[in-house]
Amino acid sequence: MSAIDDVAAELARLPGIGKKTATRLTYFLLKQPRSALERLAEAITALGTRVAACSVCGNWSDADPCGICADARRDAGLVCVVEEASDIAAIERSGEYRGVYHVLGGHVSPLDGIGPEDLRIDPLRARVANGGAVREVILATNASLEGEVTATYVRGVLEPHGVKVSRIALGLPVGGDLEYADGLTIARALAARREMGS
Repeated sequence: MSAIDDVAAELARLPGIGKKTATRLTYFLLKQPRSALERLAEAITALGTRVAACSVCGNWSDADPCGICADARRDAGLVCVVEEASDIAAIERSGEYRGVYHVLGGHVSPLDGIGPEDLRIDPLRARVANGGAVREVILATNASLEGEVTATYVRGVLEPHGVKVSRIALGLPVGGDLEYADGLTIARALAARREMGS
């Protein structure tokens, strides 16, 4: 294989990148100055050498604990449980959440051979059981069958510790059309309805 084929093959392994896009990106990179390619290579290498999972929450960070866990202005008594570290960025974009996080590292999926023992559930249990500092755990797993199974399992694990366990509201996205929504999404939107103010 040529160097062009090698780069295209590696890029095609990324999620959402097919062979055509990988080839197009490779030819784009060929047109860049050598300094730009070196910066990209250094940034990618730094991912493997400087970034690791936070020992508290499991978020990817170049500091341990991560910036969110280390921020004294965050409410450590409110823990939002997410499937993947990338979910944290989505919640942070809202600008509304001021608590901390816990990354499970996936979801329960028996068909894929992923059970609860493969997730970071024991560290979450330890956080909740540690002196009662956690008041509430918000389960923000995905709106999928696996996400629901995971949320139900985590709730069952945490209930004996007397902590409040809540679930994010699921339903129709802003700008979504009812005619394109599936039945489960509409059912959840109806269940999470609230009274309109006058």
